[in-house]
Amino acid sequence: MPKDRTRFTCQSCGATHPKWQGRCDGCGEWNTLVEESTAPRAPGPVGKAPPGRGISFVGLAGESAPPPRHLTGIAELDRVLGGGFVPASAVLVGGDPGIGKSTILLQAAARMAMGGKRVLYISGEEAVAQVRMRARRLGLAEAPMALAAASALRDILASLEAETEATLVVIDSIQTMWLDALDSAPGTVAQVRTCAAELIRCAKARGFALVLVGHVTKEGTLAGPRVLEHMVDATLYFEGDRGHQFRILRATKNRFGATDEIGVFEMTEGGLVEVTNPSALFLAERRGNISGSAVFAGLEGTRPVLVEVQALLSPSNGGSPRRQVVGWEGGRLSMLLAVLEARAGLSFGQSDVYLNIAGGLRINEPAADLAVAAALTSAITDRPTDPDAVYFGEVGLSGEIRQVSQAEQRLREAQKLGFSAAVLPRRVARGNKPPAAIEGLRLTEVGHLADLVAPFAAGTLKRERA
Repeated sequence: MPKDRTRFTCQSCGATHPKWQGRCDGCGEWNTLVEESTAPRAPGPVGKAPPGRGISFVGLAGESAPPPRHLTGIAELDRVLGGGFVPASAVLVGGDPGIGKSTILLQAAARMAMGGKRVLYISGEEAVAQVRMRARRLGLAEAPMALAAASALRDILASLEAETEATLVVIDSIQTMWLDALDSAPGTVAQVRTCAAELIRCAKARGFALVLVGHVTKEGTLAGPRVLEHMVDATLYFEGDRGHQFRILRATKNRFGATDEIGVFEMTEGGLVEVTNPSALFLAERRGNISGSAVFAGLEGTRPVLVEVQALLSPSNGGSPRRQVVGWEGGRLSMLLAVLEARAGLSFGQSDVYLNIAGGLRINEPAADLAVAAALTSAITDRPTDPDAVYFGEVGLSGEIRQVSQAEQRLREAQKLGFSAAVLPRRVARGNKPPAAIEGLRLTEVGHLADLVAPFAAGTLKRERA
């Protein structure tokens, strides 16, 4: 019989090595290699593979019916999923500890159970009494869902194989599952990969929707092997600060719907409450007469969202000035400061710069450049921006303002919330389609950062006077 082989697997990226070493060659992390044993290969004839079955091919032309959906009863969650859970699909949900992953899934599972669906909730981290306590706090104690506390994969699979009417199965969490055939501890790369593969195989065979809750690392990425995100059909991330009431559920992968879609929730004593108009909530505490503030008309998936961009400058105490960013990319802020200095004549070299996206939302699209530039210009000149205006546009290295997508949708969201003006990129001669005229909305087109800075130039820069 062939001998068992051992290998060393990185617990951060999943790369394998024939022997132990201090640093992983795949991701560069230190002290992440753990010894794992591999199952011996079954003996058989050398050079002779078992015959395979032929596969059938079809053409691209043809009609395919959309997959059926199971609505959760939570509109924001259904939006992110693309219309609800798809039977025989696997969804991975990640987020920081205490952010609300178990809460939103318990609420969704309870609502589906109250709608007549067969829902199974398997907790590997909490006892049954703890889950019942949370359900009572959320007012869901009477929901007819099936609850269990288990972590042994063989027992869970035996129970799921016996289920014939299950619609949704929640595994909380995949890092607590373990298979006795593997020598490694729960949460290691081998255990997570094998347990997830077996659970997904069972879901595909039995036809129920599977939800896996995943832990995250200190960098905010999902713990375990990267192959885990490739095995599932959708990956959702919970974003937000535990000390803030807003929670953002973002889809980064979805085989049955749009990616970069978001759902907005508010954490309350009764659980997570969906926010149907996040723009109004993000701007609820805004004061329009303060310098360093500008409203960005953004787009998250198919949803337009208005958020406030806040900038603050303070004299540097010597040495290198600080550049602190919350909710935006720090590298892009450094680039934008350099463009403002080189192309618009502003000077930030003697000031610490602090930038914040109010409300806890993280902005990823380059269309926020113009709003950030307006907030920085307002802060350094100590002159407020127009409180009734929104900004959007991408800034190039030469200072030009570039076009962005879905301008009309952004403008309609601004009009709906009572804004009367918008600053946007200038149309060029190549025939870009202008946004349709929107009643009551004054459009100001800018082609260069100098056009944006000009209205503030009438006021002398206070910091230069000082």
